[in-house]
Amino acid sequence: MIRSLWSAASGMHAQQINLDVISNNLANVDTTGFKKSRAEFEDLMYQTLKAAGTPNAAGNQIPVGVQIGLGTKVVTVAKLFSQGNFIHTENQLDVAIEGDGFFKVLLPNGDTAYTRDGAFKIDKDGRLVTHEGYVLIPEITIPPDAIRVNIAEDGTVTVELPGQPAPQEVGRITLVKFINPSGLKAIGKNLFLETDASGAPQEGIPGTEGFGTLAQGFLESSNVNVVEEMVNMIIAHRAYDFNAKAIQTSDAMLQTAVNLKR
Repeated sequence: MIRSLWSAASGMHAQQINLDVISNNLANVDTTGFKKSRAEFEDLMYQTLKAAGTPNAAGNQIPVGVQIGLGTKVVTVAKLFSQGNFIHTENQLDVAIEGDGFFKVLLPNGDTAYTRDGAFKIDKDGRLVTHEGYVLIPEITIPPDAIRVNIAEDGTVTVELPGQPAPQEVGRITLVKFINPSGLKAIGKNLFLETDASGAPQEGIPGTEGFGTLAQGFLESSNVNVVEEMVNMIIAHRAYDFNAKAIQTSDAMLQTAVNLKR
């Protein structure tokens, strides 16, 4: 009876974490470059009351034993890096990555972070930066008199200047990819940090060696599917209810046992 109480309690706790993950996905449905998460579960240890293969009184081997599971737990919350839909913005500084790769940016403390959010801006020094002011690496500076900025699929950045018929190249946007992007550490602000689990960053030119290409005037939307998350939320709610019912039933059975001596 006590086993059922603890097993059901572990199920309620696991579903609460699952609902937290789903809620965060739904909250970021309009976040540029956001990648949804998924809670993954595993069963806990088992109590063996009778081992399989144990001989019975007649000397025959028991083919199937008796094991009672002791619940579940959340083993990981994995980021899913599937491609989000493209939004056409017509903004010349908006860039979407079609395929694998991350933009590399410099944090104020000197660390390097990675993002799929290509909604770039120009700071007072003419550098391409994120909406938080983090400088894009490699650093690209746009001249103050530039009429237009052009970003090619391979990351080449050119500008049109007054009195010059040919566009002038001012730099190239490179991409970084990881062997295990799910191992990256999310720190908010659409940024990720490298970890031992993610592997070392591999830098390359867009469109080559498995790197995605760039699309100017587009942004990658969140890869959250609202309908899918709503279904997952209903399932989590029902699972939470079932575990709560199991606790109530176990409590009622314990109460019945206690009342037997009256």
